[in-house]
Amino acid sequence: MLKTLESLVAGFSSWVWDWPLLVLLIGGGLFFLCYSRFTPFWYFKHAIDILRGKYDQKNDPGQLSHFQALSSAIAATVGMGNISGVAVAIVTGGPGAVFWMWISALIGMATKFYTCSLAVMYRSESENGNMLSGPMYVITKGLGKKWKPLAVFFALAGLVGTLPAFTANQLTQTLIDVMDWQEGYKVYIGIVLALVASIVVLGGIKRIGLVASKLVPFMVVLYFITVLTILVLQIDVVPEMFVLIFSDAFSGEAAAGGALGYLIKTGVKRAAFSNEAGIGTAPMMHGTAKTKEPIREGLVAMIGPAIDTLLVCTLTALAILSTGVWKNTESNGISLTLQAFNAVLPYGLGDLVVVIMVMVFALSTLFSYSYYGTTCLGFLTKPEYGKYYNYIYILSIVVAAVVKIEFAIDLIDSAFALMAIPTVISGLLLAPKVNKHAKAYFKRLKANQ
Repeated sequence: MLKTLESLVAGFSSWVWDWPLLVLLIGGGLFFLCYSRFTPFWYFKHAIDILRGKYDQKNDPGQLSHFQALSSAIAATVGMGNISGVAVAIVTGGPGAVFWMWISALIGMATKFYTCSLAVMYRSESENGNMLSGPMYVITKGLGKKWKPLAVFFALAGLVGTLPAFTANQLTQTLIDVMDWQEGYKVYIGIVLALVASIVVLGGIKRIGLVASKLVPFMVVLYFITVLTILVLQIDVVPEMFVLIFSDAFSGEAAAGGALGYLIKTGVKRAAFSNEAGIGTAPMMHGTAKTKEPIREGLVAMIGPAIDTLLVCTLTALAILSTGVWKNTESNGISLTLQAFNAVLPYGLGDLVVVIMVMVFALSTLFSYSYYGTTCLGFLTKPEYGKYYNYIYILSIVVAAVVKIEFAIDLIDSAFALMAIPTVISGLLLAPKVNKHAKAYFKRLKANQ
């Protein structure tokens, strides 16, 4: 029964992530980029000012500050997709997949600007005063109730896409590899993870935002220092790795089957899993930001892909490529990243660093993703019932700990693909509204300078 399910999910993932969806994500992102006339990029410094609290107002509606909203969104995206997902991309697509992850991230910055601006423009307020946001609210409030089936479609896919299948699976695998434990220990690790996650998850969005704002800066800086150390020790081969990435990006020689199309699809898929631009998860978090200016949060949101794909994913890729472990191994995912760290760092230090990083990255992701699921369930039922998703979520951590990595990847990829369809379609249809808001906002900004 389980093998049949795995086969069905794998088949669907392969089919749905073919060219139509890639055209939607990349084509949609290119439209946003050109339609905005690259406007978000010209205001990157302004986005940093917003992020550091220069424009924060205590009385603005919302639950999280700009910094907490971005931290919580990044806590979800800068996770196992950046440590493990990059390894998967290199194994399945070759070094050139990293180049297409970069392209996808640059385009994704424009997508994030539009979808997260819309999330604030069309958010709803619950009976207890909390902000509810995401593509489903954008669709119903921005496009009208006749589009509600598309909103329901997103929320149903979101119930699956926000499950912790990949994260819990890879964190468990890390501990098994490092501690040299038996496979049977996975279920016990899953139980412990579920208990730890429940402490934060059941505390709601404000506790998630508070924890994420403390964890994210720490984990990004620590990871940056660690990987930078590996690259300094391997500095003589780092330039070669950049050449390899660029040369392989257009040849596809290292990809499975040597197909360039397969290589591009792999890079875009893994980038989508890494930064989630166009998937629809981030708008649910950014929509809770304390602000009256939707464009401000859109600008803050676009920083996400720059941090998690252009910075963190690149560091991971260079560490794996520079050590050469990807050439002669059957390992995949976190096991390959672990080999890369151990190949350069002193004995035992690689294991220790990876365990710490994976624990922090994975737990931050587990905390944030639960909120996405509760938002989806709340939309499908009533906002006050959304909290019951947390119990399903906590139980699924135990299940995810014992399934195969391939099944975890295919399941989340499939759900993400389905979530992207309503997210990008609604973004494209409502893009003129964002441009109108942006024009007015930047005019006010210049007048006050």
